[in-house]
Amino acid sequence: MIKRTRFLSMIALGILLFGSSLIAAQFAKEEYAARRERLMEKIPDGIAVVLGAKPRVDYNEYYQNNDFTYFTGVEVPDAILIMDGIRKESTLFYTISEREARNVGIDLEYVRNPREATGVEHFLPREQFSPYLNRMADGSCIVYTSFKPEELMRECSREKLRTLQSNMVFDDWDGRQTRELRFVELLKERFPQVEVRDCSQMIWGLRVIKSPAEIVVLRKAAKIAVQAHKAMIKATRPGMYEYELAALYEYMVKKEGAQDLAYYAIICSGENHPYLHYYKHNRLLQDGDFLVIDVGPDYAYYDIDITVSYPVNGKFNLRQKEVYEACNAVHEACLKVYRPGLTLEQCRQEVREILEKQGFDLTKDYFQRMRGGFGHYVGMAVHDVGGGPDVLEPGMVFANEPLCVFPDENLGVRVEDTILITEDGCENLTAGIPRTVAEIEAHMK
Repeated sequence: MIKRTRFLSMIALGILLFGSSLIAAQFAKEEYAARRERLMEKIPDGIAVVLGAKPRVDYNEYYQNNDFTYFTGVEVPDAILIMDGIRKESTLFYTISEREARNVGIDLEYVRNPREATGVEHFLPREQFSPYLNRMADGSCIVYTSFKPEELMRECSREKLRTLQSNMVFDDWDGRQTRELRFVELLKERFPQVEVRDCSQMIWGLRVIKSPAEIVVLRKAAKIAVQAHKAMIKATRPGMYEYELAALYEYMVKKEGAQDLAYYAIICSGENHPYLHYYKHNRLLQDGDFLVIDVGPDYAYYDIDITVSYPVNGKFNLRQKEVYEACNAVHEACLKVYRPGLTLEQCRQEVREILEKQGFDLTKDYFQRMRGGFGHYVGMAVHDVGGGPDVLEPGMVFANEPLCVFPDENLGVRVEDTILITEDGCENLTAGIPRTVAEIEAHMK
């Protein structure tokens, strides 16, 4: 009983330290101001309107959307930000009472002294947004806003857009627009003299290149992720259910201050290997099974993406070993190649040359089936905004994820780390996970 009480007290302390505040101000006010300034430089002929997330209608925890967090760090629901590219100043709109703020853990300075607390030059109650916009919207002012869906926790804008179009916009029995495109329609209806432009690509371009302050947070998130993966791998045994591993990982990252998982835990084993995002967690792990587990934390609105692949019983058989070592060799070769100035095609060619020099037979089935290298940007979303690079640049952060699947053999392998492009090469943010066959077997022994 004493041990249990102490354990619960430690969890409570973790909640007090990491989970009690609804203000995501991980950065200094100057960091947010610099981001607003960079966007305002791109819109010298108008204003940008960024909508904050609406209050929740369920009992899930409220999180701000990523774009609003990126420019303000403010988690107050139903807030709006205007960045004026003509006057080079910003105005923040929100309304919240002290009682509401205390109820959800918001620092009362955001109620009593919002300009000082946020660092935004001007502040008005949310009710003043429409009159303010009426005064601003004349024929000489272009209004910029994002036409793409907001990203909330565990969401990715491009994927969300496709889903909303399928489930809502193009549904014969629905037909509603997204919130963002409805806002565009209303702007055009109420201010026909004003040109309305999409600024999502401008914002995404800023988010692709991570600042030094962002990299510090990503390193912290990565450290949390790596330790949780090592604990999960070590705990794996035949006779466990997949949901036990998922629960352990979530506990481990939240214990260290992560606010959530960046995405649901993907666990593929047995007949589920072909389904690369399988998340039911319903298999009982058997001796001889091979696992692919893809999961990472969200820490202070920044995500980490990691995949580990290993045998449930801690010992690779010959087939598992040869496929795994091929995947890991591609992964390690990529890390030797990545540097500023290269295109992804140049990276692939250099990786191929490294593998040939190492003596690998690239005609083998696993190399023929392998999808490898750059997967997607990582940042405030696990599949972060920006698509893919024409040329690698310092500050880019992305997932490197070679993989191959053999459905008939109940075998799949994916090796994934989160990578930062530096001034002269790259940094594996998630280094420290057992990656070689020998390291994995020793770790699980």
